[in-house]
Amino acid sequence: MKCLKSVASVVALSIATLCVPAYAEASAAQTAPARQAAKPTAADAEAFVASAEKEMFDYIVSASRVFWINSTYLTDDTNALAAEVGAQGTEMQVRFALEAAKFNDVAGLSDETRRKLDKLRGGIVLPAPTTEGAATELNTIATNLQSIYGKGRGTLGGKPVNGSDIEAAMGDNRDPEQLKEMWASWHYNVGAPMKDDYVRMVDIANQGARELGFTNVGAMWRSQYDMSADEFAALTEKLWQQVKPLYDDLHCHTRTKLNEKYGDAVQPRTGPIRADLLGNMWAQEWGNIYDIVAPAGAGDIGYDVTELLKAKQYDPLKMVKGGEAFFSSLGFAPLPETFWQRSQFVKPADREVICHASAWDIDNKDDIRIKMCIKVNADDFTTIHHELGHNYYQRAYNKQDTLHLDGANDGFHEAIGDMVALSITPDYLVEIGLLDQAKVPGPDKDLGLLLRQGMDKLAFLPFGLLVDRWRWGVFDGSIKPAGYNEAWTALRLQYQGITPPVDRPADAFDPGAKYHIPGNTPYTRYFLARILQFQFYKAACDIAGWTGPLHRCTFYGNKEVGNRLNAMLEMGASKPWPDALEAFTGTREMDGTAMVEYFAPLQTWLKVQNKGKQCGW
Repeated sequence: MKCLKSVASVVALSIATLCVPAYAEASAAQTAPARQAAKPTAADAEAFVASAEKEMFDYIVSASRVFWINSTYLTDDTNALAAEVGAQGTEMQVRFALEAAKFNDVAGLSDETRRKLDKLRGGIVLPAPTTEGAATELNTIATNLQSIYGKGRGTLGGKPVNGSDIEAAMGDNRDPEQLKEMWASWHYNVGAPMKDDYVRMVDIANQGARELGFTNVGAMWRSQYDMSADEFAALTEKLWQQVKPLYDDLHCHTRTKLNEKYGDAVQPRTGPIRADLLGNMWAQEWGNIYDIVAPAGAGDIGYDVTELLKAKQYDPLKMVKGGEAFFSSLGFAPLPETFWQRSQFVKPADREVICHASAWDIDNKDDIRIKMCIKVNADDFTTIHHELGHNYYQRAYNKQDTLHLDGANDGFHEAIGDMVALSITPDYLVEIGLLDQAKVPGPDKDLGLLLRQGMDKLAFLPFGLLVDRWRWGVFDGSIKPAGYNEAWTALRLQYQGITPPVDRPADAFDPGAKYHIPGNTPYTRYFLARILQFQFYKAACDIAGWTGPLHRCTFYGNKEVGNRLNAMLEMGASKPWPDALEAFTGTREMDGTAMVEYFAPLQTWLKVQNKGKQCGW
């Protein structure tokens, strides 16, 4: 997944934090007398919020520069500086959360002050309690969990294989015995050693969440969505039920093709799919096995964007200029000169850098940048459009208060970039001079593109939902430590319709084999982004008056789309997300029907392929 990199979003909305002991342990002694003093007032709350935002803004600007330098000039020294600055930010966030919790029961707060206090109070991913030694222990455990994952090895042919290599091999390998070995070794070697630490971490973090006024960590995470924790859980389930028929049809067809390739002994014709056969260690995206699933000729869409770019002599800079032109056509102002001077477009020859694509907001004004190692190909052309979506969002809300310098919720930012990436249609390529009108493929070529997109975008949906479904159960105690793995496997079967390729041992901890579990990164945001990108895309197409099939729509050059989009973007996180959604789409409800409409031709085709098959599991 591509990245949004904004220190404002990391600090204000807690994309990832660890608790640092220096402040948290001292805090209990420092704040106890204050708690016994006069009860805080609404005026006290407003003064605290104003002070916190000032301190946070100053930190963001200086820290952003340190993190940028570290990402674009990797050395031991820049790593040390980034770690030091990160620790300072975490200390600040812990302090703000504890202070904000004092105002939970204060009467007379304005809606804006209450909203900001909730962000400060609920924005820590892993809250440490003020009990002496708790923050130190929590920080040690969280660091150790990530270390176990980072050092983890699976095996192939009995030989150790690191994480990135085994992920690649899972996508390319078609030997079911070797796939089974890689899956089983990775899940056991990486996950099992984490379990005891994870159980202890859950206990400590839940104590911290209760000190901040939440029933458990999962409820605290869900508190960031402008509704109750239960209402948010119900919303995500509603969205899933809207798109589940698409997934079910894709699952049925994919299982049939895997059965044809491997036979009944490896992949039965009915029931769940063997998890290791889907081209991905976690079966979360299936695009790597497109060659198995696609019928002959389905992949031919009539043109190749990589070839078109090279034929028109595009270089990395020209590709970025092309992405900028998309937004300019909607009426957005050109990117600032500093964007072109300070961004990283290609990998430097003289130093190590992080090439993973990301969008940055350095000063919360107009110093926006992207960091990529661009190659002239279709994937990077799409990624550029995606990352620029982040940058234009960042610039649009740069006049908001510090705590509102982010997307309306954590699914919005990714969805904007993805919506723009969906707009790279044949008609758009004609508009920008990459494709000749006479070579625009007919509707008979659409199936290949829709199937390939569906293998990733549709296949991801249940996994995007179940990761946090499992954690919510762990945090609220409905999933006990003895049943961690059993519950994980059951949710994978319930939502994804997949099953492990081997029996799981009693001490297995398969959730730990997915980075976001030991990394303690909330995951529902990715599910929301998959839904929202299609809802945004359809709204843009409706505003533009598009009347053809949704997947063919381009809104390039439509100023009204730009005006409506900017009205949503400039709100940032200043209002509840339904307000922002309504500003662009005209509705206050997140809705999966746009995704269903987009993939309707694919679903029609899949139902024909599945006729007579026993679908489901």
